[in-house]
Amino acid sequence: MFKKMKNIDTAFRHVRGFTMLVILGCVLICCFALYKSFSLVSQMQGKIYILANGKALEAYASERRINVPVEASDHIKTFHRLFFTLDPDDKAIQANITKALYLADGSAKRAYDDLKENGFYAGLISGNVNQTIAVDSVAVDISEYPYRFRCFATQSIVRPTSITTRKLITEGGLRNVSRSDNNPHGFLIERWNIIDNSDLKTVSRHQ
Repeated sequence: MFKKMKNIDTAFRHVRGFTMLVILGCVLICCFALYKSFSLVSQMQGKIYILANGKALEAYASERRINVPVEASDHIKTFHRLFFTLDPDDKAIQANITKALYLADGSAKRAYDDLKENGFYAGLISGNVNQTIAVDSVAVDISEYPYRFRCFATQSIVRPTSITTRKLITEGGLRNVSRSDNNPHGFLIERWNIIDNSDLKTVSRHQ
Protein backbone atom coordinates (compact mmCIF):
# COMPACT_ATOMS: atom_id res chain seq x y z
CA MET A 1 0.00 0.00 0.00
CA PHE A 2 2.77 2.42 1.02
CA LYS A 3 4.84 1.37 -1.97
CA LYS A 4 1.94 2.10 -4.28
CA MET A 5 1.45 5.54 -2.70
CA LYS A 6 5.17 6.22 -3.07
CA ASN A 7 5.05 5.33 -6.76
CA ILE A 8 2.05 7.65 -7.26
CA ASP A 9 3.90 10.47 -5.44
CA THR A 10 7.02 9.93 -7.56
CA ALA A 11 4.97 9.89 -10.77
CA PHE A 12 3.17 13.07 -9.68
CA ARG A 13 6.50 14.81 -9.06
CA HIS A 14 7.75 13.72 -12.49
CA VAL A 15 4.58 14.98 -14.16
CA ARG A 16 4.79 18.24 -12.25
CA GLY A 17 8.45 18.70 -13.19
CA PHE A 18 7.74 17.94 -16.83
CA THR A 19 4.78 20.34 -16.81
CA MET A 20 6.94 23.12 -15.33
CA LEU A 21 9.58 22.54 -18.01
CA VAL A 22 6.92 22.71 -20.72
CA ILE A 23 5.48 25.94 -19.27
CA LEU A 24 8.97 27.46 -18.95
CA GLY A 25 9.75 26.49 -22.53
CA CYS A 26 6.52 28.08 -23.75
CA VAL A 27 7.26 31.28 -21.85
CA LEU A 28 10.78 31.45 -23.36
CA ILE A 29 9.44 30.83 -26.86
CA CYS A 30 6.75 33.51 -26.41
CA CYS A 31 9.32 36.03 -25.14
CA PHE A 32 11.63 35.26 -28.07
CA ALA A 33 8.75 35.58 -30.54
CA LEU A 34 7.71 38.94 -29.05
CA TYR A 35 11.29 40.21 -29.18
CA LYS A 36 11.68 39.20 -32.82
CA SER A 37 8.30 40.71 -33.70
CA PHE A 38 9.14 44.08 -32.16
CA SER A 39 12.57 43.97 -33.79
CA LEU A 40 11.02 43.24 -37.19
CA VAL A 41 8.42 46.01 -36.80
CA SER A 42 11.14 48.49 -35.82
CA GLN A 43 13.19 47.44 -38.82
CA MET A 44 10.25 47.78 -41.19
CA GLN A 45 9.45 51.27 -39.87
CA GLY A 46 12.91 52.33 -40.97
CA LYS A 47 12.09 51.51 -44.59
CA ILE A 48 10.32 53.68 -47.10
CA TYR A 49 8.96 52.46 -50.40
CA ILE A 50 8.84 55.00 -53.21
CA LEU A 51 6.72 54.36 -56.28
CA ALA A 52 8.57 55.44 -59.42
CA ASN A 53 7.62 54.49 -62.94
CA GLY A 54 5.34 51.74 -61.67
CA LYS A 55 8.08 50.15 -59.54
CA ALA A 56 8.39 50.14 -55.75
CA LEU A 57 11.87 51.31 -54.78
CA GLU A 58 13.10 50.79 -51.25
CA ALA A 59 14.61 53.67 -49.33
CA TYR A 60 15.61 54.04 -45.71
CA ALA A 61 14.46 56.61 -43.17
CA SER A 62 17.03 58.12 -40.84
CA GLU A 63 17.14 60.63 -38.04
CA ARG A 64 16.95 64.29 -39.02
CA ARG A 65 20.29 65.12 -37.39
CA ILE A 66 22.17 62.58 -39.50
CA ASN A 67 21.10 64.33 -42.72
CA VAL A 68 21.36 67.92 -41.48
CA PRO A 69 24.71 68.77 -43.15
CA VAL A 70 23.62 67.33 -46.51
CA GLU A 71 20.11 68.83 -46.50
CA ALA A 72 21.35 72.18 -45.17
CA SER A 73 24.04 72.37 -47.85
CA ASP A 74 21.53 71.60 -50.60
CA HIS A 75 19.08 74.16 -49.19
CA ILE A 76 21.76 76.86 -49.26
CA LYS A 77 22.88 75.93 -52.78
CA THR A 78 19.29 75.99 -54.03
CA PHE A 79 18.67 79.43 -52.52
CA HIS A 80 21.81 80.93 -54.05
CA ARG A 81 21.14 79.33 -57.43
CA LEU A 82 17.63 80.80 -57.51
CA PHE A 83 18.59 84.22 -56.15
CA PHE A 84 21.60 84.77 -58.41
CA THR A 85 20.59 83.01 -61.65
CA LEU A 86 19.18 85.89 -63.64
CA ASP A 87 18.18 86.32 -67.27
CA PRO A 88 17.13 89.53 -69.05
CA ASP A 89 13.50 88.65 -68.60
CA ASP A 90 11.34 90.24 -65.92
CA LYS A 91 9.08 87.19 -65.52
CA ALA A 92 12.03 84.78 -65.26
CA ILE A 93 13.69 86.99 -62.65
CA GLN A 94 10.49 87.28 -60.63
CA ALA A 95 9.87 83.52 -60.77
CA ASN A 96 13.36 82.70 -59.46
CA ILE A 97 13.32 85.37 -56.77
CA THR A 98 9.89 84.28 -55.55
CA LYS A 99 11.11 80.68 -55.14
CA ALA A 100 14.29 81.88 -53.40
CA LEU A 101 12.40 84.04 -50.90
CA TYR A 102 10.47 81.00 -49.67
CA LEU A 103 13.83 79.64 -48.46
CA ALA A 104 14.96 82.70 -46.47
CA ASP A 105 13.68 85.32 -44.05
CA GLY A 106 13.33 89.08 -44.43
CA SER A 107 17.09 89.61 -44.77
CA ALA A 108 16.96 88.15 -48.31
CA LYS A 109 13.85 90.21 -49.13
CA ARG A 110 15.66 93.38 -48.02
CA ALA A 111 18.63 92.52 -50.24
CA TYR A 112 16.26 92.00 -53.18
CA ASP A 113 14.41 95.26 -52.49
CA ASP A 114 17.72 97.19 -52.32
CA LEU A 115 18.88 95.77 -55.66
CA LYS A 116 15.51 96.52 -57.25
CA GLU A 117 15.45 100.12 -55.97
CA ASN A 118 18.99 100.66 -57.28
CA GLY A 119 17.88 99.56 -60.74
CA PHE A 120 19.95 96.39 -60.81
CA TYR A 121 17.28 94.17 -62.37
CA ALA A 122 16.14 96.87 -64.79
CA GLY A 123 19.77 97.21 -65.90
CA LEU A 124 20.00 93.47 -66.57
CA ILE A 125 16.90 93.57 -68.75
CA SER A 126 17.77 96.73 -70.68
CA GLY A 127 21.38 95.65 -71.19
CA ASN A 128 20.58 92.03 -72.18
CA VAL A 129 22.76 90.75 -69.35
CA ASN A 130 22.43 87.30 -67.86
CA GLN A 131 24.04 86.00 -64.70
CA THR A 132 24.85 82.46 -63.57
CA ILE A 133 26.35 81.09 -60.37
CA ALA A 134 28.42 78.07 -59.43
CA VAL A 135 28.54 77.21 -55.73
CA ASP A 136 32.06 76.05 -54.93
CA SER A 137 31.51 74.94 -51.34
CA VAL A 138 29.25 75.36 -48.33
CA ALA A 139 30.46 75.16 -44.73
CA VAL A 140 27.74 74.42 -42.16
CA ASP A 141 28.37 74.38 -38.40
CA ILE A 142 25.79 72.14 -36.69
CA SER A 143 27.45 72.20 -33.28
CA GLU A 144 25.07 74.97 -32.17
CA TYR A 145 21.51 75.86 -33.13
CA PRO A 146 20.56 77.90 -35.13
CA TYR A 147 23.19 76.49 -37.49
CA ARG A 148 25.70 78.89 -38.99
CA PHE A 149 26.88 78.65 -42.58
CA ARG A 150 29.20 80.26 -45.07
CA CYS A 151 28.78 79.85 -48.81
CA PHE A 152 31.57 80.25 -51.37
CA ALA A 153 30.54 80.71 -55.00
CA THR A 154 31.57 82.16 -58.34
CA GLN A 155 29.35 84.38 -60.47
CA SER A 156 29.54 84.78 -64.22
CA ILE A 157 27.98 87.94 -65.65
CA VAL A 158 27.61 87.81 -69.42
CA ARG A 159 27.19 91.14 -71.23
CA PRO A 160 27.03 91.70 -74.98
CA THR A 161 30.64 92.94 -74.93
CA SER A 162 32.25 91.15 -71.97
CA ILE A 163 32.12 88.36 -69.42
CA THR A 164 32.85 89.25 -65.80
CA THR A 165 33.72 86.65 -63.19
CA ARG A 166 33.00 87.56 -59.59
CA LYS A 167 33.73 86.04 -56.23
CA LEU A 168 30.74 85.63 -53.93
CA ILE A 169 30.94 84.83 -50.23
CA THR A 170 27.83 84.93 -48.05
CA GLU A 171 26.98 83.89 -44.51
CA GLY A 172 23.91 83.42 -42.39
CA GLY A 173 22.01 81.10 -40.09
CA LEU A 174 19.61 78.22 -40.56
CA ARG A 175 16.62 77.37 -38.44
CA ASN A 176 14.17 74.50 -38.72
CA VAL A 177 10.70 75.10 -40.16
CA SER A 178 7.96 72.84 -41.48
CA ARG A 179 8.60 71.13 -44.79
CA SER A 180 6.41 72.15 -47.71
CA ASP A 181 6.33 72.09 -51.49
CA ASN A 182 7.98 75.51 -51.49
CA ASN A 183 10.54 74.51 -48.85
CA PRO A 184 11.21 70.75 -49.10
CA HIS A 185 14.27 70.74 -46.81
CA GLY A 186 12.50 72.37 -43.89
CA PHE A 187 15.11 75.09 -43.27
CA LEU A 188 14.90 78.88 -43.31
CA ILE A 189 17.94 81.05 -43.99
CA GLU A 190 18.11 83.98 -41.58
CA ARG A 191 20.40 86.98 -41.07
CA TRP A 192 21.73 86.44 -44.60
CA ASN A 193 24.60 88.72 -45.50
CA ILE A 194 26.92 89.13 -48.51
CA ILE A 195 30.50 89.36 -47.25
CA ASP A 196 32.36 89.66 -50.53
CA ASN A 197 31.18 90.17 -54.11
CA SER A 198 34.30 91.47 -55.80
CA ASP A 199 35.37 91.15 -59.45
CA LEU A 200 37.95 88.50 -60.28
CA LYS A 201 38.38 89.14 -64.00
CA THR A 202 36.70 90.58 -67.06
CA VAL A 203 37.17 89.11 -70.52
CA SER A 204 36.12 90.91 -73.70
CA ARG A 205 33.82 89.13 -76.10
CA HIS A 206 34.67 89.19 -79.78
CA GLN A 207 31.86 90.61 -81.86
